[in-house]
Amino acid sequence: MKYALRVTAAAIAAAVLVPFLGSGAAAAPTSTGPDGGAAGAAWAATEDGPQQYPNMFIEWDVPITMSDGTVLKGNVYRPADESGRPVDDPTPTVVNLTPYTKLVSNLADHAQSIPGMSDALLDLFRQIDFSGTALSGVTDLTKAFGGGELRNFTVDRQLIKSGYTQVVVDVRGTGFSQGEWDMLRGREQQDTLEVIDWASRQSWSNGRIGMNGISYSGINQVQAAAARPPALRAIFPVVPGSDLVNDVLAPGGGFGFNFIPLWLTAINTLKWVPDAQSIINGQFDQQWLADRAASPLTFMDVFLNAYTATRFQDADPRLTELLTDTSRSRQEYLSDPSRIQVPTFVVGGWHDLFTYSESKIYNEIPLPAGQKQLLMGNTYHLNSGNEYGKPGLPPRLDVLQRAWFDKWLKGIDNGIDGFGPVTLRQQGGGWVTVNGFGTTASGADEAAHRRMYLSAAPSGTATSRYDGSLTAAPDSGDASLTVDPGLTTVCSNDAAQGTAGVLSIIDGCAKDSRIAELNALTFTSAPVAEATSVSGPIAIRLETVQDDADGYWTVTVNDVAPDGQSTVLSSGQLMASLREVDEANSSRSPNGDYTDPRPFTSLDKRQPTVPGEPTILDITLTATEAVLQPGHRLRVDVFAGNFPKGLPVLPMLLDTGLKPQHVRLDPDRPSFVNIPLRGNPGW
Repeated sequence: MKYALRVTAAAIAAAVLVPFLGSGAAAAPTSTGPDGGAAGAAWAATEDGPQQYPNMFIEWDVPITMSDGTVLKGNVYRPADESGRPVDDPTPTVVNLTPYTKLVSNLADHAQSIPGMSDALLDLFRQIDFSGTALSGVTDLTKAFGGGELRNFTVDRQLIKSGYTQVVVDVRGTGFSQGEWDMLRGREQQDTLEVIDWASRQSWSNGRIGMNGISYSGINQVQAAAARPPALRAIFPVVPGSDLVNDVLAPGGGFGFNFIPLWLTAINTLKWVPDAQSIINGQFDQQWLADRAASPLTFMDVFLNAYTATRFQDADPRLTELLTDTSRSRQEYLSDPSRIQVPTFVVGGWHDLFTYSESKIYNEIPLPAGQKQLLMGNTYHLNSGNEYGKPGLPPRLDVLQRAWFDKWLKGIDNGIDGFGPVTLRQQGGGWVTVNGFGTTASGADEAAHRRMYLSAAPSGTATSRYDGSLTAAPDSGDASLTVDPGLTTVCSNDAAQGTAGVLSIIDGCAKDSRIAELNALTFTSAPVAEATSVSGPIAIRLETVQDDADGYWTVTVNDVAPDGQSTVLSSGQLMASLREVDEANSSRSPNGDYTDPRPFTSLDKRQPTVPGEPTILDITLTATEAVLQPGHRLRVDVFAGNFPKGLPVLPMLLDTGLKPQHVRLDPDRPSFVNIPLRGNPGW
């Protein structure tokens, strides 16, 4: 009964608000706050209420021939009348290109579309709440299912019934599509543009194309928009990246040891699932089978070579190309958001795989606020939308996506361009809306970077390899602190991040670093006197000493509660030999200190360390938004490794010798964190 009443209320609201918003006779309600206020309620009513058409028609496995002759397969979802016949009127079209197969997308769509059961189950997911218990990580995942994420990943039937066509296409070499999987490189990017052009020219399309999707299907949106295909009018990427090497493949040179093999295994397994219907009909695609046989485990051999070749001279050329910033493959993995000219709504998370890129994508797009939006949750890769859809919280992801496309593909004045433009979940706080994030364009909301120095003075707050302090001034004396490679980072926030959030269900690791810190150098500040925000990019400078030709360093910035819980706010990692900074793509605070020292991460710029001699490292951490509550402390953790999230490829791992690594505290060349703060911490 409760559910029926909720649907009826949505239907009533839609009946009242949708004509008002779409008529053009009056201005849309003003969007206010993280939940959008009256406008947000109208968007939800529009998505949840009755739609223009009663049914959906699916055209299965439509062949789309690329310019090189390769045939991709796509499912076309169209609005239909009561008899199930597709409508004749051309509609705006939303395209999603996926390597996870449109079959998986279709099965997930049907699972959430069972009359009377699926809606009740999604509502149950929204109600499950283990917050404050050891199972709060489970809550983060279940609420994501009810937060609209599934409709972004699969298809949105409500969107289709409202007068849109959705096209879901298997990228080449995956699903039922022919060819060899190209993993977001040049040929696949060309395919994306050709699919957009194809969709715009079909009789069921009015030529106005949008793109949606999560992760991989968010990355290819950014790539496509930067190429400026004329039919593309808007994109809604969820957890996208634009710098794939520094995001996830090898950030700072630490190869993505746990995510990459899981990801490659998933795609290489799913791509072998055949089109059973074509077998039954006697129309099986022999070219599909030949293409799979030619590349049965695409890129898995590169991953294996990374840990079997002892010298780069003997490594697979595809591996060295990945780690060389001037190579063609590497350049194809680097998108240029500054070329994007279509309205873009970026959804990300502070512990996502692509956190490093997400705010950068927003900041680099040369569009006015409103035509570009950024929403960052306190989420991992798998649980976007885990805290949405209730008063004071942002609208569900499917609701935001619908409002975005209604505005930019249909021209409905619904106020979505007044949302945000930057909507952030403060770690340690609540949701806020601000004018900008992480740049000088943020205006009055901008935080000021300042140094906090690593000190050998004991803080008395940590059980770690060495318990040091964070202070406003450097120590007057010298100290050398040693940390060894170890395995305590198996229980860490970075391990949870590297599994796309699967391990985040273990609160004792993902939300508390005290186990990981047993083998770390920790440096902890005095308690803050008042609520103090950390807002923007973070950089750490370390004076290090290696005992061999290389070292693998990981750093985190944490919020330490009065009870001792140490929660990671941001992290970064760097191979000492790959320390050269790309000045053209880095940023500094007014005093010249780095705020984002982006490394080249390139073998041709590799500089082996000299054992026993000091080496300065500037390490970039992901930008974040957090609030230290009164009595909380700021902490920097320093590790000699980051297993299993990262593991250097074998030639660099051998160069570390897995030997102890040292941080040297020298008042003449101090080690410090350059931290963006807003408020008066009292330090």
